[in-house]
Amino acid sequence: MECNYRHPLEMDDIPVLAPDVLTAEIRTRVEQGWRIVALFGLPEAASTPANPLIGLLCVLTHDATGTLAVLRTPPLSRYPSLTPACPQAHLFERELHEQWGIIPEGHPWLKPVRFTPPMLHPDASRPLPGVTSWFRVDGPAVHEVAVGPVHAGIIEPGHFHFQCYGENVLHLEIALGFQHRGVERALQNGPDVRTIHFMECLAGDSSIAHATAHCALLETLTDHPVPPRGQSLRRIALELERLACHTGDLGAMGGDVGFLPTSAWCGRIRGDFLNMTALLCGNRFGRGMVRPGGVAHDADDALCRELHTRLKAALRDVRGAVDLMLEDPGVLARFEGTGALSAATARRIGLVGVAAKACGLAQDARFQYPLSGLPETQAVLRTAETGDVYARALVRSREVDDSVRIIETELARLRGDARGPDALWEPPVAGGVCRTPKLPALPPDRLAVAFVEGWRGTVCHVGVTDENGRFRAYKVVDPSFHNWFGLALALRGGQISDFPLCNKSFNLSYCGHDL
Repeated sequence: MECNYRHPLEMDDIPVLAPDVLTAEIRTRVEQGWRIVALFGLPEAASTPANPLIGLLCVLTHDATGTLAVLRTPPLSRYPSLTPACPQAHLFERELHEQWGIIPEGHPWLKPVRFTPPMLHPDASRPLPGVTSWFRVDGPAVHEVAVGPVHAGIIEPGHFHFQCYGENVLHLEIALGFQHRGVERALQNGPDVRTIHFMECLAGDSSIAHATAHCALLETLTDHPVPPRGQSLRRIALELERLACHTGDLGAMGGDVGFLPTSAWCGRIRGDFLNMTALLCGNRFGRGMVRPGGVAHDADDALCRELHTRLKAALRDVRGAVDLMLEDPGVLARFEGTGALSAATARRIGLVGVAAKACGLAQDARFQYPLSGLPETQAVLRTAETGDVYARALVRSREVDDSVRIIETELARLRGDARGPDALWEPPVAGGVCRTPKLPALPPDRLAVAFVEGWRGTVCHVGVTDENGRFRAYKVVDPSFHNWFGLALALRGGQISDFPLCNKSFNLSYCGHDL
């Protein structure tokens, strides 16, 4: 069933398809340019551990038209695998098998994704993290290199298993799931007072993006739009998050090739953007800012002017640091051609965000699935063509300029001296003008989807309510879930010494994947 992302669906309106019909429909749509954004198990109300009744639910998007398609099956135990013909489904299908015991027949590699107990048996034993089989390349000169799961520095665990011939990488297999937190299980039967805090901690560097996606989903389900001023403040917070992370990534990429001026400067400038977020809401990562119905913090004239002053100074500094790096012949020699992916490969495996845009794919939820009716005039959908480290750096660099212009425009709209049809200033009133009243209870048997273009890529949340208006299922798909496979393919045929740089150019989230 095709639908508009702005409106919820009644579950009874979604046709129930036979498993082979569903898989054929998905394959056809993917061939026509649709993307799988979520594929997960949907338990029936009568499902029990002794009698599991689990169907499939798939959400696809068509970016050119901003259209969604939602497909589902009756309860099943097996179905024809999508992966051989549609590689972007492979991780979803492994997850389905791990969580629900559903068998995608013909899947080539059904190993655990997160090493978790089954959803209906939370107390059951689970596979030990990392204790699993590995893909092997045979040959007398082939050797294995294992990196992780424990790494130098304060980062979460992830295991990178290389098959190499000399310095050449033949295959890289990435194993995650070492710190699975069971968030999706905890979200069932919600929402409750804990839910928004779960969202802010799903991926620490994307607190605003995930909180906004969750709140947008609740607002869609209850048909309670956010006031324009609240939408404007959300947009500011999202772009500040993008600025901080893009700046940090560009500096880290400079550090990986020994270009220390940009590395040092961007580390400091990232802190400047984080401090602007703290000035806005009291927390450097934006926690406590976004709430259902709008935002919890407003910005008066003095704060708008202070943010504008700091923003101009930070942009001047980051442009100087980044331009210096991207004009250096030594840096370009390491960036260009390293970790390249083609547009065809990116499309087949379902890349999103910076990694997809660097391959020339025009994907950005800010333009294709906008959260509000506010004008989006200060940015364009940035892409590059070469799909390498340089392209990923270039996309980030261009988006930095766009983010600053977006924030400047929104700050101008919020100020008391704002003029024109887009002005959003209003005098103080009881209760504020940035948030609707408390949202009503969620309607029963509804489905809603929310997209937010986080700095790493599109964040997708899907919520399905039961007959009591509680979450029967809640699916979170962080952009990292789509992109880790892209990092593995980017190393294929390259040098093992390219791994730190390629890894940083993707900068994917361990916790966003592990949930």
